[in-house]
Amino acid sequence: MTPAQEISRRRTLAIISHPDAGKTTLTEKLLLYGGAVQLAGSVTARKNQRATTSDWMELEKQRGISVSSTVLQFEYQDYVVNLLDTPGHHDFSEDTYRVLMAVDAVIMVIDAAKGIEAQTRKLFEICRLRGIPIFTFINKLDRPAKDPLALLDEIETTLQIGVCAINWPMGDGQDFRGVYDRQQNLAHFFERTVGGAYRAPEALHSIQDPQVRERLHPDVFRALVENIEMLAAAGETFDPAAVRTGDLTPVFFGSALNNFGVQLLLDFFLTYAPPPGAHVAGDRRIEPAHPQFSGFIFKIQSNMDPNHRDQIAFLRICSGVFQRDMKATHTRTGKVIRLSNSRKMFARDRETVDEAYPGDVIGLVGHPEFGIGDTLSEDPSIVYPPLPQFAAECFAYLHHSSPAQYKRFRAGLDHLLQEGAVQSFTIPDAGTRAPLLGAVGPLQFEVLQYRLETEYGATTRLETAPWSILRWVDPAGEPLTADMLPSSCRLVLDARERPVALFSAEWELAFFQEKYPRVRLVGSALEL
Repeated sequence: MTPAQEISRRRTLAIISHPDAGKTTLTEKLLLYGGAVQLAGSVTARKNQRATTSDWMELEKQRGISVSSTVLQFEYQDYVVNLLDTPGHHDFSEDTYRVLMAVDAVIMVIDAAKGIEAQTRKLFEICRLRGIPIFTFINKLDRPAKDPLALLDEIETTLQIGVCAINWPMGDGQDFRGVYDRQQNLAHFFERTVGGAYRAPEALHSIQDPQVRERLHPDVFRALVENIEMLAAAGETFDPAAVRTGDLTPVFFGSALNNFGVQLLLDFFLTYAPPPGAHVAGDRRIEPAHPQFSGFIFKIQSNMDPNHRDQIAFLRICSGVFQRDMKATHTRTGKVIRLSNSRKMFARDRETVDEAYPGDVIGLVGHPEFGIGDTLSEDPSIVYPPLPQFAAECFAYLHHSSPAQYKRFRAGLDHLLQEGAVQSFTIPDAGTRAPLLGAVGPLQFEVLQYRLETEYGATTRLETAPWSILRWVDPAGEPLTADMLPSSCRLVLDARERPVALFSAEWELAFFQEKYPRVRLVGSALEL
């Protein structure tokens, strides 16, 4: 197969949602229907059940939440699918944002009973800014749900995007029997399986088939016929070009837990989602067919294999062909590096990969010099833009519990800081005080402490700091000195030794800016 053919069959996607909308459950069921697993796991698995594939970290299994993004690559039909599950919780939105820099399309999961929620809206706006095509799965139709037409209207008005229903639910809650495929004009009746662990048996019928009327409650059948006719007359027409430009989202209804509608979503997505596209590098657009290899690192993960204290850098390939043992320039340092320890990822499982193409996400093991946002390229002039760093909103000092644990504490903290699990700051002239850390939300600190204890054997104590607002100091403005700040504020340095001002309240920030208008403070390091 030629490189162009290999590129055309790649599909790289992320799944996004508000917490508890069913994102990780849908991920697991896409793996089931894609043939990547034979038995689907459960987010809240009991002792005799499989946990989900994507939630591989012990804390994720215990809490039933995703706190880290996960890469899962599998082949299905003629496609190579790179599926990235993302954390849904707001506290880990920085990790999710980085993942969205590495994908070509997104499946947005919405709870049918709740509609558009806050985190869904935020993630949607990121996708819109990047021009990422969005496919929508309205989940949990096996429970009482909002009216389907009201849900379509909510998506259209709240997110300001066109909607086209590809299928339509036949009932909801206890009356939910399946979905009607508007493209094929077929009613899909599904049967529940124990725990949703296996593919749901289904029966297909034309809407004119008497069995459809017999199997549905009379009110459900009447509403189905009316809605199908109304959508045909007044609904949006499906336009693949509008999907790729982000002006239209195809909408699917179903139940990921019970496997209702998952196959329809998977097949449709792979048919209409775009293959890998061009990436901007400075004033150039690097096409996937560009002959020289290039890519960027969007994630670093430590200790995926508990038997080895290694780090894996996740690389999204943008152009050329990756071959194991090839040499590439690490553009931030200018060093030429041999890429010999390369892995294909399936959650925590890995195998050696000898060749990979644009759209693929591979793991590179044993390169402590790599950082998030770094570019690797055969052509040193190709440098992809840095990934954004979110402004921390929570701050705390982290104390190790005993001097005997200090080496483990320091080694573990350094590894987790390199992952971007939290941010570190230095207070000038503060001596040997405990490290000052920042996070988008407090759950990040909880996960950090858990991982330090379970992965490195270092117990810690957290001392909350009073600040909640961070601003970088722009060197283009007037210099900021510590004596210019109110006594409750601090001037610190970030991990790259850039000056940062910390405030505990909005009024302090406003007071300072009014007093020192020539000092320029910015909320994103990308503005520097």
